[in-house]
Amino acid sequence: MKIALAQIDTTIGDFEGNVDRIVRFAQRARERRADLVVFPELAVCGYPPRDLVEKPEFIRHSEQELERLAGLLPPALPAVVGYVRRSRAREGKPVADVAALVRGGKVELDYAKILLPFYDVFDESRYFEPGNSLGLFDFEKTRLALTICEDIWNDKNFWKKRLYSRDPAAESAASGAQIILNIASSPFSTDKIAMRRDMLQAFAREHHVAVVYVNQVGGNDQLVFDGSSMAFNAQGELCARAKSFEEDLVIFDTESGESEIHEGPASEAEAVYQALVLGTRDYVAKCGFEKVIVGLSGGIDSSLVATLAADAVGPANVLGVGMPGPYSSSGSLRDAEALASNLEVDFRVIPITQIFECYLQRLDPAFEGKPRDVTEENIQARIRGNILMALSNKFGALLLSTGNKSELAVGYCTLYGDMAGGLAVIADVPKTLVYQLARYANRAEERIPQACLEKAPSAELRLNQTDQDTLPPYEILDVILRAYIEENLSAQEMIDKYKLDPELVRDTLRRVNGAEYKRQQAAPALKVTAKAFGMGRRYPIAQKFLE
Repeated sequence: MKIALAQIDTTIGDFEGNVDRIVRFAQRARERRADLVVFPELAVCGYPPRDLVEKPEFIRHSEQELERLAGLLPPALPAVVGYVRRSRAREGKPVADVAALVRGGKVELDYAKILLPFYDVFDESRYFEPGNSLGLFDFEKTRLALTICEDIWNDKNFWKKRLYSRDPAAESAASGAQIILNIASSPFSTDKIAMRRDMLQAFAREHHVAVVYVNQVGGNDQLVFDGSSMAFNAQGELCARAKSFEEDLVIFDTESGESEIHEGPASEAEAVYQALVLGTRDYVAKCGFEKVIVGLSGGIDSSLVATLAADAVGPANVLGVGMPGPYSSSGSLRDAEALASNLEVDFRVIPITQIFECYLQRLDPAFEGKPRDVTEENIQARIRGNILMALSNKFGALLLSTGNKSELAVGYCTLYGDMAGGLAVIADVPKTLVYQLARYANRAEERIPQACLEKAPSAELRLNQTDQDTLPPYEILDVILRAYIEENLSAQEMIDKYKLDPELVRDTLRRVNGAEYKRQQAAPALKVTAKAFGMGRRYPIAQKFLE
């Protein structure tokens, strides 16, 4: 048979738009003579719906739209579609995450997800009642099984430690399934595309079954879904692969063995760059904006964000704003102008020196002769934040903040200043990765000026300031932060593993813990690493624990 993997970009709560997209892709699959078309998890309502599933009207819409969809799909083409419906259990949670087999205008099989993740960005057991029964069905003399995302992430032969006692995918294979269909909404993070491929391939080989995996693509709030849908035969050979970071439809021919494999990112830097572009584009569009604003300092961070923005929404929809102050170098403004010219984005200059001097005149009497310190540095950052937000309000454009993960981790950022904005594009990108992404952006031609990659990073809030006046070298800082935030190592474990200076490690961890109150006021950040600040990392602000 020919199974179409329909990888689509849905919007949470846009039932009509999502159904229209499903129908269009089903028609494409029919034109390619598919026998079955498979769509991602919760394709009808969008993923993750979060607390929307607590609204009865949301659930009614989902159930009604599935019925409407059944009548719109090509009659001769069965489809597997994810949606949310009321739970049919007497006790427990009121709703379920479901995969429906729609055939001939009717729902023929309705499978509820069994394994509900509750870690990192996932909190599905908060909302959904788990299913109990396997999703086995016969189709053209072949036994297939429906599974949903986490249902295939518990293979005892792949994971050293399993999170669940059940393995629905393995149970389905043991019950005679020849093809496992897995509909998913699996977010992107570094190394995850390869890890998914290895996991699914190992499962196919171990259980001697074909695996069809269809993942959502697109950005929804902080999460970016890469797609990268794929199919393996019973020998574990890759037979179909959809593109990464864009909608796609590919065919898995179970009989001929013909391969339809679309190339994915050639490097991790390319994957992260594409994820940030897609996440920005979808966040802007799905939130109802068309244009964005970026404060351009001439530094590497703002230069990268502006480049990502130009690729995401088009240069004509990007406004760059230079705001030189009393400590800004002429080179910084020159580099910002060169960047704007290279990207072909609009660029305006609004100096802040006179505004800053007015602040000092008014505040000096209140400060009672106290010496100048970080207070005056933060005032400059907040003046810039006010200007950018004023432009955002006036022109209805979304402000993109430009801070990176390294700075946000240790609090090297200013509340209501450089943290102002509606989306923090690179707030999950460590500083060392920022440079890699900038070089990737320049792979064909120089867009980000070379000077931005070569000069010492500086906030330019005092004379001759550099980041390393306050922070460790980024190549060391990023090792500590990765060990603490992503690897969850203790201070002593990272000291031993990476041969780090003990006092430097402990001072950095104190900074990370002390900056939690800032991070919880930050704009939403696009997640690209294994552990991002935001919805996947839940730490108290007022606490005394320090390793």
